[in-house]
Parts: sequence; structure tokens; C-alpha cells
Amino acid sequence: MRALSEEEYIVESLEVTARTVSEAIEKALSKLGKTREEVDISILSEGSRGILGIGGEDARILVSPREAPETVKTAAPATGTPSGGEFAETARVVLENLLGGMRITAEVEVSPVPEVAAEDGFVAALDIVRPEDVGILIGRRGDTLGAMQFLTTLIVARKVGKWGKILVDVEGYRGRRELSLRSLANRIATRVLETRQPMALEAMPANERRIVHLTLQNHPAVTTASTGEGDQRRVVISPKR
Repeated sequence: MRALSEEEYIVESLEVTARTVSEAIEKALSKLGKTREEVDISILSEGSRGILGIGGEDARILVSPREAPETVKTAAPATGTPSGGEFAETARVVLENLLGGMRITAEVEVSPVPEVAAEDGFVAALDIVRPEDVGILIGRRGDTLGAMQFLTTLIVARKVGKWGKILVDVEGYRGRRELSLRSLANRIATRVLETRQPMALEAMPANERRIVHLTLQNHPAVTTASTGEGDQRRVVISPKR
């Protein structure tokens, strides 16, 4: 497949900052002229309030359209929409090049896309294996891993001519973290039922809070809600009234 040139295809990504993530999303949608359902949003930083209003920082997000611009449709080869295999192989090469640019020795393997990730629009999954330093690739609360995932997705979109989210993992970290969060959510739900008092979990990034919400969304006796601002936003599990 021929890679489209930058003139033929430009991913309309927009980085926006605002006081809160919600305000940043509204600002980005207004600038792009799109609805929430028409874009993918990556939270680069949830921001922080600081102390007494000093030292805080704005929330920062990156917004990209879910569908390629119309120019891609007219310029695309007659072979049709890229398959998951084409996305995966292109993504593997892209991620290997990114790691090489970071001077990190590791291998990249194509993995099956988890069911939940597929429902969220991910078309391919990669796992970085046998790296020299797992921690440096994951970063604080997964920030570095998230940034690598978005860069990989963006570059692949330019190469294949269509937007498709790429899931990037390191030594199965995401899968282990998800299992841990699901177990935690169920344990805390049990304690909430025993005490009949709400309990707050540790502060988590948005993707991890979502796992907790999904784990307990059909629970017959507890509810979940997010509270707090910036990097102190957390899930509260409460008994149903």
C-alpha cells in the first residue's frame, strides 16, 4: 500500500489547554466544529489546582477525528479500507523506530486486541517485550506509555491514510493493571456493603477510573462516581440507597 503524502492527508489533531479537562474538550470541539462522538480524546495532563491558587497547571488534551478527511477517501487506493493486519504491521515498524530514536533496546510484538479495547475503537495492539527498563517506558502513572501510544497512532494514520487507534503495552503492564483494578474495585465494593459507608480509591488517571466504573456498573448494591480535580481525581464507591 502506498503511503499518502502530507499534502494528501493531514490528521486534524488539536492540542488544547484549559482550566479543566471538560473545558478543554468543549474548547477543542468548538474549534474543530465536531461533536464528542466524532473525535478521539487523549488526556495528556489532567492539570492541578496548586496550593492556594499558586503552582497549578492547566489540563491538556489532544483531540483527533475518528474518521479520515474526505480527501483521504478520494485519494485512497482501490484496494479498500486498511485491514487490522495492515494497521498492526505498520504500527509495529513505527513503534520500533520510535524506540530506536529513544535509544531503547526492546522488541515489539503484535498482540490480539482485547475485547474492551476493540469496543473503544482500537484496531491493533502491540506489546513491547524485553526492554532494558520497563519503568522508564511506563512513566509516572502510565504517562510515557500513553504518549507513545498516541504518537504511534498518529504516525500510523498518516502512513495508511485512515485513523485507527493503536494500543501500546509494555510487558503486559496494561493487562496486569486492569486485573488489579478490577480486583480492587470488587474488594472495596464488598467493604462498602459491610460498612454501609462510601469509600474513595486512590487518585487515578481517566483510563484507570473507567476500568473501575465498568467493573461495577452492573453491581446490584453499589454505585460509582468520580470526584476531585486534576491529578487528584478519584473514584468513590457508595452503597445504593
